[in-house]
This record gives sequence, C-alpha cells and structure tokens, in this order.
Amino acid sequence: MSIRVALADDHSMMREGLAALLQRESDIEVLAQARNGMEMLQIARVQRPDVLVLDIAMPILNGVEVIRRLSAESTPCKMLCLSVNDRPADVMAALDAGASGYVLKENSYDELARAIRRVMANQIFLSGELIGTVLHASRQGGTVVEAIRLPQLTARERQVAQMLAEGHSTRTIAQMLFLSDKTVASHRENTYRKLGISTIAELTRYAMREGLST
Repeated sequence: MSIRVALADDHSMMREGLAALLQRESDIEVLAQARNGMEMLQIARVQRPDVLVLDIAMPILNGVEVIRRLSAESTPCKMLCLSVNDRPADVMAALDAGASGYVLKENSYDELARAIRRVMANQIFLSGELIGTVLHASRQGGTVVEAIRLPQLTARERQVAQMLAEGHSTRTIAQMLFLSDKTVASHRENTYRKLGISTIAELTRYAMREGLST
C-alpha cells in the first residue's frame, strides 16, 4: 500500500516540483497540496494523509503551529518538516511540537523520500547536519524551546500575531478567521501585553526573530 502524503509550501514551484518527484516513487502517493498552514490543517483533518510534509515558514499559520495543533488533536498522521532553516531553536520547536523529523531543503530529494519512509515506520529522521543540534539540546536537560516566548501566547494569539506581522489588517484577519474585529483587536492587545511591546514594528521584529513569520 502506498504512503499517502500531503505537501505544504507557499512556494508553488518548490511544492509542485517535490510532488512530481515523489509521484515517481512506487510506494508514495501525493494525496494533496497546500499553500499555507490553514489549508494543511483542513487537509489533515478531512483527508487524513499518512505523512504531512510541511515548510516551517508559511503564511497565515506557520508549520510549527500546524504541528502543535494536530498533535493536540491526536491526529494519526506523521509530520515531517522541510525547511531551509537550521536554527537550533526552530528545529527543537518543531520536534517539541510533535514533528517526527526535520529535513533541510538544501539536501537531496532522495533524503526526503527516505525521511517519509522512516517516519511512516515510526522512526525519527533528521538531516545529518541537525543531529548534533538535537543531541546538544538533550544534554542540557531540557529543550531549547523552553526559552522561547511563544508558549506564553495562546494558539489564536500566535496566529493573529503572525498575520499582523505579515501585514494583514485587523479587519482582514477578522474576515479570514471568521472572527469579529473586536475579538482580533483583543488578541492583538493581549499579545502586546504578554510580550511587552506596543507597536506592529516591534511585533514584526519579534515574529521574524522567533521564526513565527518570514
């Protein structure tokens, strides 16, 4: 039986190129593609792929937040990150959120196919360059992500913060998330208070620094 895979990447050429390559594998079927984290959430919940391959930096909802939400819902699919980002904090954030692996985009396509098979077999897969990062973090007696301020925010606050940093207005965010303008404004103010900031510029710098937005 083929491994049913869903791909999420906001760069269409990258996503479609990967899909075409994976379709050549006799044991892998590309079930669906997503342009952002919200689309991937819907695909995971409705179509239930075996493996999700997610970019970390995606609009509207980033890859780590998708992993965190699906893990909280006990979604049975395996989740594999594919990213250009090798920052230790981002790698650990993805693994702590529930990812089964992390592959760097700079590596060969064969590594991604191998990673998909490994996580489907209930194994953890990391690009070789990242193994030292994870071992170092584990030897510190905790996770790198414990020092990151993101966990102070609720899931909705993180999403609103990302969308604000991406340049969406309060009205636009309210329409996209089916919320009232007042609710979005409340999330924004709570986020400012928790992070000790007062402007969109500060929020944008914070989001970029922590990998919440690009």
